[in-house]
Parts: sequence; structure tokens; C-alpha cells
Amino acid sequence: MNPEVTTFFENIKAAWQIEVCNQLRQMVHQSIPEVQERIQYKKPHFLKNGKYAAVITPSKDAVAFMLFNVSGIDVPPEFEGPAERKSIKIREGDSPDYELLAGLLVQSSKDL
Repeated sequence: MNPEVTTFFENIKAAWQIEVCNQLRQMVHQSIPEVQERIQYKKPHFLKNGKYAAVITPSKDAVAFMLFNVSGIDVPPEFEGPAERKSIKIREGDSPDYELLAGLLVQSSKDL
């Protein structure tokens, strides 16, 4: 794990966002064992074979989780974005379906 990403998450102000970000990060590493992570465009990006797989973006009232390469994958309607990348916003009190997110991530990153 990249220490810059660890520091990024540690500097988030809201405890619930830190928890969600860390759970998403663990889920990404479990779903893509060879994933590389880095800070790019001031947010954590996760790459497989040098290609974008996911991004975690905390904001004032949410944590957005974006998946890349989702064209042709059945993504639930609560995800937003163009055909090739979709994101979902997780807000305080939400119960994210990490299993669903992991399954989508495995599908979207398998050909990277």
C-alpha cells in the first residue's frame, strides 16, 4: 500500500469517511491483488497494469467510489456517469454493499 494514500485517508476530517475509505481500499486490494495505488489529481487512484480501475473521492458530505471500464457490465441504476465509468456516492449512515462493489470491480478490471 502506498504511504501517500494512507496519509490522504488519515487527513480526512470525518471519522465515518475515514472508515468508508479504508473499507473501500481494502475491498479494492482484495478484489485486485496486483493493484497499484497512487495519488493523482489530488485523490487516490487504483490501477491494474497501469490502467485505471477505481478512484475513491471524499467530499464534504459523501465518499464517491468510481469504477472504470464498465461498458457492457450490468451496473445498478443508483450509479451515475457515462457508459465507460460509473460512480456511487456513499453518505453518512449509508450501508454500502461492499460485496456488490467488489463483484463489479472484479468484472470491470478483469481485462486490464
